[in-house]
Amino acid sequence: MNKRPLVWFAVFWMIGSTIGAEFNSMGIVMAAGGMALVLAALVLLKQATPRLAAVCLLGCALAAGERLWADARNVTALAGMDVPDASYEVEVSGTIVSAVEVDGDRAAFRVTADTVRVEGKEPLKLRERLFVQVRLAEQPHQEIAAAWHRGDKVRFAGELSLPAGASNSGGFDYRRYLSSQHIHWLVKVTGIGAVHAAPGPGWTAAAVLGRVDAARDWLGARFDSLYPADQSGYMKGLVLGIREDLDPDQFQQFSRLGLTHILAISGLHVAVFIYALGAILRLFRMTRERMLITLMLAVPLYVLLSGSSPSVVRAGLMTMLGLLAARMDKLKDGLHLLAAAAVGMLMWNPYFIQDVSFQLSFAVTAGLILFVPSVRHAMPHWPKGKALLDLLVVTIVAQAVSFPLTIYYFNQFHLLSIPANLILVPFISFIIMPIGAVALLFGLLWPLGGQLLAAVSVYANDWTFLLVKKLGEVDVVHSIWATPPLWWIAAWYFILAVICRLLPAAPSVVHKEDIDDTVPLQEAAAGTPIWELQEEQQRPIWQSRLAAITAAGLAGISLLLYAYFPDVLNRTADVDVLDVGQGDSIYIRTPKGKRILVDGGGTLSFRKAGEEWKERTDPFEVGGKVIVPLLMKRGVQAIDLLVISHLDSDHIRGLKAVLDMIPVRAILWNGSIKPAEDAEGILREAVRKGIPLYRAELGQQWKMDEETAITVLWPPPASNKTIPIVEEQNDDSVVLFMQIYESTFLMSGDISSKAESAILSRLDEADAEGTTSPPPVKRIDVLKVAHHGSRFSTSEAWLSFWRPLQAAISVGATNTYGHPHPDVLNRLNVAAVDAFRTDQDGEIRYKVNRTGIYEQIIKQK
Repeated sequence: MNKRPLVWFAVFWMIGSTIGAEFNSMGIVMAAGGMALVLAALVLLKQATPRLAAVCLLGCALAAGERLWADARNVTALAGMDVPDASYEVEVSGTIVSAVEVDGDRAAFRVTADTVRVEGKEPLKLRERLFVQVRLAEQPHQEIAAAWHRGDKVRFAGELSLPAGASNSGGFDYRRYLSSQHIHWLVKVTGIGAVHAAPGPGWTAAAVLGRVDAARDWLGARFDSLYPADQSGYMKGLVLGIREDLDPDQFQQFSRLGLTHILAISGLHVAVFIYALGAILRLFRMTRERMLITLMLAVPLYVLLSGSSPSVVRAGLMTMLGLLAARMDKLKDGLHLLAAAAVGMLMWNPYFIQDVSFQLSFAVTAGLILFVPSVRHAMPHWPKGKALLDLLVVTIVAQAVSFPLTIYYFNQFHLLSIPANLILVPFISFIIMPIGAVALLFGLLWPLGGQLLAAVSVYANDWTFLLVKKLGEVDVVHSIWATPPLWWIAAWYFILAVICRLLPAAPSVVHKEDIDDTVPLQEAAAGTPIWELQEEQQRPIWQSRLAAITAAGLAGISLLLYAYFPDVLNRTADVDVLDVGQGDSIYIRTPKGKRILVDGGGTLSFRKAGEEWKERTDPFEVGGKVIVPLLMKRGVQAIDLLVISHLDSDHIRGLKAVLDMIPVRAILWNGSIKPAEDAEGILREAVRKGIPLYRAELGQQWKMDEETAITVLWPPPASNKTIPIVEEQNDDSVVLFMQIYESTFLMSGDISSKAESAILSRLDEADAEGTTSPPPVKRIDVLKVAHHGSRFSTSEAWLSFWRPLQAAISVGATNTYGHPHPDVLNRLNVAAVDAFRTDQDGEIRYKVNRTGIYEQIIKQK
């Protein structure tokens, strides 16, 4: 520690910032005590001086205090109105403080309000940041909205409401995300006529940034003219950091292979920019001192022009500090520059500590600085293969360092990520990106030259996309990981540091022609001398370096096994009714770890012919945005049984993303076909993937494990082997009776009271015949209410037969069908059934063991 005081101060500053962000007051006190004990131990072990330990502890305390102070100030000025699900009609005046994003029928931007008038009350003079969404009624309105700029003064009227919180356990918390941006309210505006914008003062910070936005948009438009539509968004992201126009499917393919960092402006982009600008300045014979100053002044301009993401801000700060140190002839190692950049960014904005790109950027950069030399020295010294070995080491170290954060946030890792990064990162970074940048510059001065250069990279991009797609489709090496605990991440980095610290230096490969007879053999080989190797071989096994590396390696393997199989000893089952809006999706984990998914929700579309312009670049899709992330966070590496209750859109549209991302081993469906694009597409995709399809029929039983049995209660057996075409699917829904240990569940799809009566009649017949399908029960524990609480389902006879203790209703908060109907709620109340609803309670979670349903968790919105 004594050799790198600034680095350790930065480490404890980041620890303090994390403590302030994640713990309550008691947790902060305990964590601070723990840090004090750690530092005291380091002092006793003479790894740190008392003065350095005191400074680090002070930095930890100051960082935690700064975060608490920031949280105390990060509150809404609209006191007393922050009531969940409440909305208010407001009139707002203020200044646009972000770029205006126009996507389909929506324009979105951020406003710093100076006046807010709520529902006819007196106007409030305040300073409140708002996120505004304007619904556009006609296609020409897109151009009007695109003419609004950061720095403009704006007045508008709309509906004020709180952002949505996390309604599923582990789901995305939009409210918390916006709060980290100091935004506490959404305003939804209907129609462009409700917005009045005019240019504001010309030299405010917002107006200056607005000019930067305009420059970025202008440069982005040049890429649109140089590249085809399927590549312009990619090149804009690669060169300018503009990711709004990147094809979502293309981004998903890069993400699957862990290549999204290529599309984020970072240190490599800044380095290329500095190198190119430096080369130009040298042509003008500029002195070294002036060139360093010019480069230092140019870096902030590039950071602004490339979008100012945390990764490029980090790279920009490090570059400026390095240039300043070089100008003062005091250039130190990169780790000190990284530490200074980290502390500076967190002092400026303590919320950066929770930003994914900030964490990945600093972790990977620090890992490369710390670990690459050790790993490189442990590899053979091949003069002819030095460049390839250097690239291999950098790729492996970067993957090892980013791995825990990758599975923590994205829950997947592809083994082909390593060769993909090894091949594509240098190719894209040193060939495609420079060609794109030069083509952009040439296009401004010599359009034909720019087009010729762009044409070269177009073919290269086609091959890049093809390679990424083919590698990503190799599912056998694509793994899904549950979100690991924070202690696991800390343990991973500790083991990684220990292994890199213990690695020995490898001897050089000595060629015969390189041997100097005048030099002793033991001095001819680089690395550890022969006599030290002999001495080490004489040590006891527990003292040898090899034993220590082996022990650390085994510990690392144990961590991997724990992370990949976190529930291997868990014999408690989960039944989770997910909040997917107006639709159904139920996730089940059996006591022995079998995974079942019943339906996949679906976002309905009511687009008419001629309204294609309303389609957004990356529209909300419940499968890709909600279900798949939730399943992956819970470590669902494969779905053993996918049940498609019926083929209506609100039950199946989310399954496309599920089939794309998660292996499915078997499908149980109602045995019909619906003449609709989404329904046919799901069945066609299942056939293409070779997934067995089973027709559900009354009396059919599935034994998932020793403790879990599923019985099909509906539909009745098919009269022939042909697959019927059924447009009205509700009464053909698959109805399942499930028993886990001694607890029972009934999942009833979208059936009506007519189908309910038919099922009860069949059960009465089976009971009279003495059959036991399903097993006779006096009452069930949980009833999944049919058809989202429709008035024509969940009849009195149905409730009287099953006598459920609890009911779960999957229903959308803003549905226009009146679900759940008051009559259904009244019938449940009369039957003394406790009812829970996803629109009010969020995800409904049940945990089941041998003693029953011992815990019910409702994730409040």
